[in-house]
Amino acid sequence: MSHSFTAPWWARNPHLQTILPVLTKVPRPKLQRERLELPDGDFLDLDWQQTPADGEPVLVLIHGLEGSAQSHYARRMLLECRNQGLAAVVHHHRSCSGMPNRLPRSYHSGDTEDLAFSLRHIAGRFPHSPLLAVGYSLGGNVLAKFQGEQGEHSPLTRAAVVSAPLTLSACAKRLEKGFSRVYQSYLLRQLQQKLRAKIANPAMQMPVSADKVDSLNTFKEFDDKVTAPLHGFTGVDDYYHRASGLPFLGRIASPTLILHAADDPFMTEAVIPTQAQLSGAVHYELYPHGGHVGFIDGGHPFKPRYFLERRVLAFLTDRS
Repeated sequence: MSHSFTAPWWARNPHLQTILPVLTKVPRPKLQRERLELPDGDFLDLDWQQTPADGEPVLVLIHGLEGSAQSHYARRMLLECRNQGLAAVVHHHRSCSGMPNRLPRSYHSGDTEDLAFSLRHIAGRFPHSPLLAVGYSLGGNVLAKFQGEQGEHSPLTRAAVVSAPLTLSACAKRLEKGFSRVYQSYLLRQLQQKLRAKIANPAMQMPVSADKVDSLNTFKEFDDKVTAPLHGFTGVDDYYHRASGLPFLGRIASPTLILHAADDPFMTEAVIPTQAQLSGAVHYELYPHGGHVGFIDGGHPFKPRYFLERRVLAFLTDRS
């Protein structure tokens, strides 16, 4: 299906669509932090741009792998929410708010329990405010899986999922090929840095030793040796199978928009659902161009214009 996105002639390269947004300056939002203590002794950080008045909706942003409230897509969405007077808050995955988390475990692509905890807390604070959510990349997979798990009991009125790796095994393989290896290397360096810091802490019981970290140079290796054992999976295949969002799309009961670009350098066709895999509540949009969390639709290279914020907010506020 198509809505109204067309990449300009100068932005039809998937890597330009993916990289240029990272390099483009976006004003730093003014945020107020709220810390949530978790039952297992760890914590989550919420960054509020604006809290809702009684009964006004609040938008929860769920960032991608090693992202935060300072990621380019989060900054742009927060800016647009401010312009529209919409309350917004960023749910940070464990260890992503600028502060290391307390436990050996951190977060993963299928971790819906932490998101559920944040949403329960927000709903408790603002019981009359409709909850909306947008998830990007890994955060989009988490959100899609959460929506499917919750079904008709989802606390979310509407949701949007952007550039989600809904089939994790295929996406991990894709990132081992061609220029996509640059993205894999960039993200793995951040994960390895956090891993080394935890290994250096004698109180942390980690599944690998310091001398093995550099050998974990693909997502599949890292997820097999670190992510899977830390989060209760028997191995990487078990993790990818159980954490992928695609099988959950048929159970979604509240309106959910899913956006993909066919040229996304993080993805393959394996992430594209068939009509039979979608519930009637899912509105799926696939575009020829857009890269990974890019979707530049105009402007010029020094001041690009983006489709994502307009489309996502129009859907979440039920304007289209």
